[in-house]
Amino acid sequence: MLERSKALLLAMTALIAAPATAGPTASFDFVAYEGEARPTDGQTYANPTLPGFHPDPSIVKVGADFYLVTSTFGWFPGLPVFHSRDLVNWEQVGNAIDRPGMVDMSRVTLTGDGLYAPAITWHEGTYYILNTCVRCDGNFLITASEAAGPWSDPVPLAFDGIDPSLFIDEDGRGWITYNDAPVGEPRYDGHRAIWIRQFDLATLKMVGEPRVLVDGGVDPAANPVWAEGPHIYKVDGWYYLLAAEGGTADQHSQTIYRSRSITGPYTPGPVNPILTQRDLSRDRPDRVEATGHADFIQLDDGSWWGVFLGTRPFADQSTLMGRETFLLPVTWRDGWPLFLDHGEAVPMTVPRPSLAPAPTPDRSSWRDEFTSARLGPQWLRMRGIAPVQNVSLSDGALHLVAGPQAISQTAMPAFVGQRLQQHEASMATSLSFTPQNEGDFAGLAAVASEEAFVSFGLLGTAEGAVLAVLRRDGENAPVNGTVIASTPWRGGEADLRIEIDRDKARFSYRNGSRAGWQVLADGVDIGQLASVRTNLFTGLVLGPYAYSAK
Repeated sequence: MLERSKALLLAMTALIAAPATAGPTASFDFVAYEGEARPTDGQTYANPTLPGFHPDPSIVKVGADFYLVTSTFGWFPGLPVFHSRDLVNWEQVGNAIDRPGMVDMSRVTLTGDGLYAPAITWHEGTYYILNTCVRCDGNFLITASEAAGPWSDPVPLAFDGIDPSLFIDEDGRGWITYNDAPVGEPRYDGHRAIWIRQFDLATLKMVGEPRVLVDGGVDPAANPVWAEGPHIYKVDGWYYLLAAEGGTADQHSQTIYRSRSITGPYTPGPVNPILTQRDLSRDRPDRVEATGHADFIQLDDGSWWGVFLGTRPFADQSTLMGRETFLLPVTWRDGWPLFLDHGEAVPMTVPRPSLAPAPTPDRSSWRDEFTSARLGPQWLRMRGIAPVQNVSLSDGALHLVAGPQAISQTAMPAFVGQRLQQHEASMATSLSFTPQNEGDFAGLAAVASEEAFVSFGLLGTAEGAVLAVLRRDGENAPVNGTVIASTPWRGGEADLRIEIDRDKARFSYRNGSRAGWQVLADGVDIGQLASVRTNLFTGLVLGPYAYSAK
């Protein structure tokens, strides 16, 4: 435990280093997030179990403990690791990619590149995570003796494609399944294949030749698209292959195959898909969409459960939270697993697993007063830690050094944030900042992508400092967006609050907590921040931001 603590402290040293002196410093006394809690009666749990941007879940059981990882794309630290004892209450215990230099994400976009779907496995005292870093380091593997870390430096894996997953058979042989192009030329757009190749656990090298397990999908004649996210399980002498299909939007689904041999041939199950919401009415209550990319776990009582991603749209396919992690029981019928019958909606309230409740701190609302030595594992930055440090903690405040790196650029700006978890939520802070040049800015930002974000704070203008709301929508917009509301600011500490209600936002302020909140802008359209408009993969991240035009 002591060695792990030392390693974590070293890994986060850059986050608490002394700030640079290149630009004005913005100080934030606190950041507070408020969202509605989802109380249950003690016999049930609420879906999603990990609300907010937590896609592509993978889960492993080790004794009485469960660990789960999700994808993060261009955000850093990457691949959050969660722990639970009851499958319902989860606490983030670390990030698997948490050190500068583990992967080079300096050129990736926030929403389309970076760290794709991870897969976590445990075998004989070692945890394994396999992952793909798109437009950076390709496929790789990392290991740890404890799931909370520290995790090893990445070991490259010599194959193309995405979504690698490690299965270790009863004889100790390792096998990696993954998504890649089919043999020969693809027959249509989205034509992919599921491959398998043996993997030597001692040398961490691939062995032998790869083989195709699935070409296209369950029904090749129907031109199925985006077979991906494979996992293998062995049950009663059968090898079961679980894979997503249909793409990660409203046509997403989960499919199942099985074989007596790990290398196939694999036969699709009699009921496929075993999970989808694509055939349900759009006007149903508590609508969940885009379900798929699942992983299974078996409990000691013999019951099976599965985690998967889904979305909660507020209109059509629009959601600001991105893809979230859900949990459902898995039933077995005639030797085949099933999440839901066709036409059955994902329930938002579900009977709990037969596990003793293990509550964790409620994260539906939180407040950080920055009294710790380092930022907690929930805080995210863009791509990594900047070469010139622009984030520090001291004297009970968060300090951001404004620099020329903007959210809209492929850079590492002075921004830290956390995930939006509810359709209705707010974030507030207390800011001390004096713009030195026209265009200098500090405040709160709600970020969907480089091209889509809103911000609220103090802005330098030719006439002096103003309190401003800015919105960026499109690659040709100004670097920090266009001012849509402003008011002169006479100096002093500014309290800021952004309130989000689906596709609308209210921006309020007060002068150093000495008066009531005043609304600067209300009913502001933020529909452009919906994940359906920003490549689907990620969700909204909110937090402090500072920028200097010079």
